[in-house]
Amino acid sequence: MKKFLAMILAAAMTLSLAACGKKETPQGSASKDPASSVQNNDDDFKVGAIYITSQSDVAGYTFQHHTGITNAMKALGMDPEKQLLIVDMVDDNDATAIDNAIDTLAGQGANLIFGISFGYIEPMAAKAEEYPNIIFSHGTGYKSNDTNFNNYFGRIYQARYLTGIAAGMKSLELGNNSIGYVAAYNTEFAETCSGINAFALGAQSVNPNAVVHVNKISTWGDENLERQAAQALIDTYSCGVIGQHCDSAQPQLVAAENGVFGCGYNSDMTEQAPNNHLTAAIWHWDVYYKAAIEAALACEGDASKFVENMNGSAYYAGLAENLVDASPLNETAAAPNTQAVMDAVRELIVSGEWDVFSGVKLSYNIGADGSVEIIQTNANLVDNKGNVVVAAGEGSVSDDVIKGSMNYNVAGVDAPQE
Repeated sequence: MKKFLAMILAAAMTLSLAACGKKETPQGSASKDPASSVQNNDDDFKVGAIYITSQSDVAGYTFQHHTGITNAMKALGMDPEKQLLIVDMVDDNDATAIDNAIDTLAGQGANLIFGISFGYIEPMAAKAEEYPNIIFSHGTGYKSNDTNFNNYFGRIYQARYLTGIAAGMKSLELGNNSIGYVAAYNTEFAETCSGINAFALGAQSVNPNAVVHVNKISTWGDENLERQAAQALIDTYSCGVIGQHCDSAQPQLVAAENGVFGCGYNSDMTEQAPNNHLTAAIWHWDVYYKAAIEAALACEGDASKFVENMNGSAYYAGLAENLVDASPLNETAAAPNTQAVMDAVRELIVSGEWDVFSGVKLSYNIGADGSVEIIQTNANLVDNKGNVVVAAGEGSVSDDVIKGSMNYNVAGVDAPQE
């Protein structure tokens, strides 16, 4: 009898443990979500991703996100070949295509869906409500909810300031104060506007006479337009350095073809232009993607816990967290002492002592031994119409403005389309 009771008890415990291993959708509940919930078993967990260009890109925006997702998954012991579901080449101006991409990933069993482009924002917000048992995470946007939908971005303007230093020092070496910048947009979006401004301020910190000429293409990614815009900057303003906020390496290729230099974006583009690319403002997206996947796995079957596990609906990090940086400097192309100046400013930003959009202007004394002394001078931060944005000595513009409402260019930015 004791053996019989022990067998019954053991069987009951086995069933109980099995039931705890995976949470089921209650019978009778209405859910359109084919992936019934976030799984506890890491091997069963599926990550979905929606890309604006091809997953096979070798540089640029989608490339860097794809690299970040796959690296994060591998770091967590996951197999991207089996557990990463991708729909790529999804136009972020086509709401139907975005809806279809989300539905496809949901139908394939995605537990967590990353959408990397700004234009995915409205469809993802709606689908987060339609599929409450799937986690949605949207890059570069601002919408979220309190449960299964968050947004993520970073202080890329900090990295752009560093690349601006490289551009400014090269402009000094060349004796050419004209720097070009191919921009997806400008003052329409704080993301692009703050990037242009930070790049210009970095260049002006080493070359006060530098002028950043902006050529806006009014789209996040069009390789033909990117190429045309870069060539126009060289032809019109004789720019010696070309910066960019657009998706591909085309501006850097055009710079190389014309014998001038450049600063890329998203990924290190030195391989594309080995003799001309100086450095790039880059993302270490794996820092975010690892944190997000870990938070999703910790939901233990309840997608509504995701935002709580992420400690809020908006993720925003910078140099201090290693989410952004400047790519390794191309010493064969860069001006002497560029690395030393960039390193000194990076340390200043990471320490929290100073940030880019403050009423404190940086300049530098470079010793014969290559040592760098940073000089901080209280000075008004002024826009290109003469308005004081931040008074001398005051702290940096707030995050809300940098992320959401910055709509002016600083002095030294020439943006004729604005």
